[in-house]
Amino acid sequence: MGSIEGIFLGILQGLTEFLPVSSSGHLVIAQDFLGVREPGITFEIMVHFGTLLSVVWVFGGDLIRIITRFTKEKTERHFAYMLVLGTIPTGLMGLFFADVFKLFYESTIIVGFMLLVTGGIVYLLNTLIPGKKQEGTVTPADSLLVSVAQGMAIIPGISRSGSTITAALWRGMDRETAVKFSFLVSIPVIFGATLMELRHLNSAGFTGLSSGVLYGTVAAFISGILAIKVFLHLLKTSRFHYFAHYCWIAGSATIILKLAGY
Repeated sequence: MGSIEGIFLGILQGLTEFLPVSSSGHLVIAQDFLGVREPGITFEIMVHFGTLLSVVWVFGGDLIRIITRFTKEKTERHFAYMLVLGTIPTGLMGLFFADVFKLFYESTIIVGFMLLVTGGIVYLLNTLIPGKKQEGTVTPADSLLVSVAQGMAIIPGISRSGSTITAALWRGMDRETAVKFSFLVSIPVIFGATLMELRHLNSAGFTGLSSGVLYGTVAAFISGILAIKVFLHLLKTSRFHYFAHYCWIAGSATIILKLAGY
């Protein structure tokens, strides 16, 4: 993969990671049709790491608040515990079913079907009425359900942001808490997945990564910041039904093209 392809795919990752259309699904489809697939899922992991840095950049204030007030404020301490609990099911699913999830990255037509599923999830997201649960009243059951939703989103074509925020709103969180929980709970999971993938590289450190992967990671970080801002605006205006239709169209087109031999 060259630098130009890496930058293009990195921008694609950053823009789609925080919009409910499945960034990993778009990466698989784009790499397939462009013919620039990297072996394994190293590229997917690294550009996800780029968008992880976007989350830290945008929600850094919340992270600092939770850490600095952890020992002083009950609300921050409770929310921190719920975030930690929310990483467990996702981590276990990634650990024990990693080989199964990797198989999905090899089948573009399956990604197309998963986009159809995401369309349904996003349509549901647009109809849900936010509840009243805030940081101090999120329950363990809420955390575990959101974590399972995040784990299922390892499958390319299933939107992580769409799945987790839909689960959070369905469990009665208010809009602001649902967004914070969805983004913050992704940090340790994506970071852990990045470390596991880097461990398998032949060379030490980042010397085993191509220029396309490195440039793609930077591009994902920059475009991810922009996408988060857009996502927060769209969530306030409840216009996600457009993304549901987009996922249905994109998924159907992918399936048809692959069945036609493209």
